[in-house]
Amino acid sequence: MPRILIVGGGYAGFYTAFKLEKLLRDGEAEVVMVDPRPYMTYQPFLPEVAAGSIEPRHAVVSQRRHLKKTQVITAKVTNVDHATKTATIEPEHEPAYELQYDVVVVTAGAVSRTFPIPGVADEAIGLKNIEEAVAIRDRVLTNFDKAAQLPPGPERDRLLTFVVVGGGFAGIEIFAELRSFASSLLNRYPELNFSDTHFHLIEAMGRIMPEVSLETSKWVIKNLDQRGATIHLDTQLSSAVGGRCELSTGQVIETDLIVWTAGVMANPQITRNTTLPVEERGRIQTRADLRVGTKDEIVPDAWAAGDVSAVPDLSGGGVGGFCVPNAQHAVRQGKLLARNIVAVLRGEEPRDYFHKNMGAVAGLGIGHGVFQSGKLAIKGWIAWLMHRGYHGLAIPMWERKLRVFSGWWNNFWLGRDNVSLEAVQQPRAAFEEFASRPKV
Repeated sequence: MPRILIVGGGYAGFYTAFKLEKLLRDGEAEVVMVDPRPYMTYQPFLPEVAAGSIEPRHAVVSQRRHLKKTQVITAKVTNVDHATKTATIEPEHEPAYELQYDVVVVTAGAVSRTFPIPGVADEAIGLKNIEEAVAIRDRVLTNFDKAAQLPPGPERDRLLTFVVVGGGFAGIEIFAELRSFASSLLNRYPELNFSDTHFHLIEAMGRIMPEVSLETSKWVIKNLDQRGATIHLDTQLSSAVGGRCELSTGQVIETDLIVWTAGVMANPQITRNTTLPVEERGRIQTRADLRVGTKDEIVPDAWAAGDVSAVPDLSGGGVGGFCVPNAQHAVRQGKLLARNIVAVLRGEEPRDYFHKNMGAVAGLGIGHGVFQSGKLAIKGWIAWLMHRGYHGLAIPMWERKLRVFSGWWNNFWLGRDNVSLEAVQQPRAAFEEFASRPKV
């Protein structure tokens, strides 16, 4: 049997494997998927996880539970040599080894793209995986606990000042959700009041959320301003050393939490360690039919999809002529990629990927949202319900959908979960403190 190796288990990789299981005949091909994490993360839910509105485990999908015919390997792929059709697999606690394949599918996704700004690498946290969202939630809750014990002053202000860098969809959603989260927490902290909390979003461009109209983006800014959250446009972060955010405008903001959402880039662990062609922006060069290569030249037995790939956007709506890195494209590309692989295995022709964006929807905290499709814009409560309805149904697998919707239902009656588990980052600390040791 030919072996199909899927590098990456995110949206595109998971859906490729899931669809291949349905399309392949018994004995037609063997499917192997390699990813450092044993789950697929539904990234649109990360802002709500960070705001305590969704249980973290409900925002991820177990690979082994739902991929029943795929061999799942929890490890990193550190090199892909397509000339010899060999991939280097590196488990976390075992020696690296070589894995031979017949067909490779690169769906390694994207990572946070940062700039060499002093302090960012040491102080900021991204928003690309579930662990980061949980850490953000726990930091907010722990800071409220600490601040409630302090008198008014610089230290309390620092603990209750939250900074987000990047005004795209991810940045605005986490910014708005955290503002909503903090406002709800104040009911539990009589020592604090609304004016003690400070929220700042830093955006280098002159507007936010380029996926929506300018008028809609201005409404979002006004809405957040009315809720006590400040957006700094045409402003760059110059330094973040020690949590001291120095802005290009000269303003200085002291904070204990910096969330970085200012862009993504194709996973460099793969793109810098492969013999497959990579274009100038560091993505795998990919054709419209999702085969690796150019319009005139095909790399046999190599496919790519999702954020790691440069797939032409035949609808004409993509930036620079390519599909933008988002879940809408990754999911649909993964499904088509599986069909195209099977078609080629059976001597048939693959189909080109085509998807016209029907709109964008964003959640801005409980009861606040925005939806944009062409010139149609819906704002407020209805858009928030549309956001929850769309993403609640879009997350893969019915057991995940039911967990998410039941969690929202429980929160409606019981409120958000506001317990910090920050100590889990050092799980042995309590045991070590009181553990008996041999006398010397």
